[in-house]
Amino acid sequence: MQPQAAGDAIDLPFPEIREVELSDPFDWLARGARDLLAIRGASLFYGFCFAAMGWLLMTVFSHAYQLTSALVCGFLLVGPFFALGLYDLSRQRESGEEPMLAHSLTAGHQNAGAIGVFAVILIIVFLIWARASLVIFALFYTAEMPTLNRFLEQVVSMQNLEFLMAYAVVGFVFASLVFGASVVAIPLMLDRRQDAVTAMLASLVALGRNPGPMLVWAVLIVSATLIGFMTFFLGLIVLMPLIGHATWHAYKALVVPLPGR
Repeated sequence: MQPQAAGDAIDLPFPEIREVELSDPFDWLARGARDLLAIRGASLFYGFCFAAMGWLLMTVFSHAYQLTSALVCGFLLVGPFFALGLYDLSRQRESGEEPMLAHSLTAGHQNAGAIGVFAVILIIVFLIWARASLVIFALFYTAEMPTLNRFLEQVVSMQNLEFLMAYAVVGFVFASLVFGASVVAIPLMLDRRQDAVTAMLASLVALGRNPGPMLVWAVLIVSATLIGFMTFFLGLIVLMPLIGHATWHAYKALVVPLPGR
């Protein structure tokens, strides 16, 4: 697979999107698992980075779990950008190259402008979400924040159902916006050096043409992330590389390749 020449990006046609089957997301996971097994060392490096990020957030903000909650949940919003290296590892393996961690660490530098624009958009959404999360806490805990143990007890026993529903609804809105705009966006910018706006529009088209499969894919991503969180981030070591590799195969299944590539 040859990289797109620097000046050719403006001549690229709008990506053609395929319709996929409802069961295809499970095939993407299976392909991602094969990549993970074939590139264990480099893949698990990224997994440890994801887990370490979670542990760091919990440690730094241990005195204010409402901040930890906002930042950890916001992890879902910026995850597509942090998985860039995993997409590159899958791309290297697919093209018949020997996957190299060093190469993946600088993945996307040839289209840094477009990927940087997308990263800024994700960061802005993340910051708005963090603010919204704190506002929800403030609205439902107007007197005094409960202790962490008391708060977890309320969550598990559903004692503060209104808070949980409000938090889930607002989080769903933010996550849906990011998911819709990033289904194939970063792999597309990495693979074809497409501009950020076109890549996001292509993601929205993929979502619109495949609502059922995209819903299944979203549920699988959220489920894997929740398992990772519930295992005190240990599960992220394996599950995040799995989702990252699978996302590359989702892109390859959804976007028709350019002629001759």
